Amino acid sequence: MQFQPTALRDVWRILLEPRADERGHFVRTYCEQEFAAHGLNTRWVQCNTTLTRHRGMLRGLHYQADPHPETKLIRCVSGAVFDVLVDVRPLSPTFGKWEAFELRADRPEQLYVPNGYAHGFQCLTDDAGLFYQMSEFYYPELARGIRWDDTSLQIPWPISTPQLSSRDSSLPELSSLRS
Repeated sequence: MQFQPTALRDVWRILLEPRADERGHFVRTYCEQEFAAHGLNTRWVQCNTTLTRHRGMLRGLHYQADPHPETKLIRCVSGAVFDVLVDVRPLSPTFGKWEAFELRADRPEQLYVPNGYAHGFQCLTDDAGLFYQMSEFYYPELARGIRWDDTSLQIPWPISTPQLSSRDSSLPELSSLRS
């Protein structure tokens, strides 16, 4: 695995290194020793998958609040997504900064997303699937989010008229976190 820092503090892009032969390939996606050597979380209590059926659908931007914020390790397992991370830590010098990544099943990489970041994605293909390793259990009462189209963020989503859930279409603006 190759660990590459990103423009966002404590966010890592992790390039995976498939080992191929005539049978196919093998890819290591996690190693406790390597993650610890980079000062990253090594405790994963839950794994989740999403499958989003249609190109253009958008999920997010979601995070889990204190006292159980989540660190995530995210990998695309089918199709492709435009993946976005936003710093939602009100006291952070990079509050409101974001970065986007194209995650594809045919490109072996993953994102390490520390707690304090909202995460969302828009499907670039039909049947886009993501696999998540989570540092915390899910607490529905701590589920939070910010609007995908918050004007203060100006995220250039690839498909300008996404399909959204009713929950995601009613999330608050980022400015509500500083109130």
